[in-house]
Amino acid sequence: MVKNATNPRVDGFISRLKLWRDECERLRKILLGCGLKEEFKWGKPCYTFDASNVVVMQPFKSYCAILFFKGALLRDDAGILVKPGENSQAGRQIRFADAQQIRELQNAVASYIYAAIEVEKSGLKVERKNPAEFPLPEEFQRKLKKMPALKKAFESLTPGRQRAYNLFISAPRQTQTREARIEKCLSRILEGKGLNDR
Repeated sequence: MVKNATNPRVDGFISRLKLWRDECERLRKILLGCGLKEEFKWGKPCYTFDASNVVVMQPFKSYCAILFFKGALLRDDAGILVKPGENSQAGRQIRFADAQQIRELQNAVASYIYAAIEVEKSGLKVERKNPAEFPLPEEFQRKLKKMPALKKAFESLTPGRQRAYNLFISAPRQTQTREARIEKCLSRILEGKGLNDR
């Protein structure tokens, strides 16, 4: 096991945590012990191999997790990988409720990390569905018919940006909430911006 250097930005991130500090420290030791490079991306500790993202650490309100960017390609012999969302295609998480669970799963977690590194070495890619395979909500389809400029702007967006809007708009169960989300996104789509672009 090769232990890589820590990143000062991750030191600061972990020191500021009110929840999951001990759990993140334990996960960090496992990740660094597997030879990954520690970086800080998207406001989270990210672990890379040969400049490819492998794992990101994610403290949430009710659990702490590590997310494998290409987790869909990993064998889940221990049955511990979880899709982070219903429409997740590539990423898979291992979620932890406490430090004891991390201690108990330490060897399994390390084996999944090594498997993820092998996926990177092999150059394997996750086959992603085309955004067109995710149907747009009826409310959004109606709005696109009413507004040709919106339709043109939406179709000009990258597939990833189209998918992000589709998932954001589709998520609520109530029509009223979906319509409110459409209104919220109109100007951004017309400007050619993605949901999360600044």
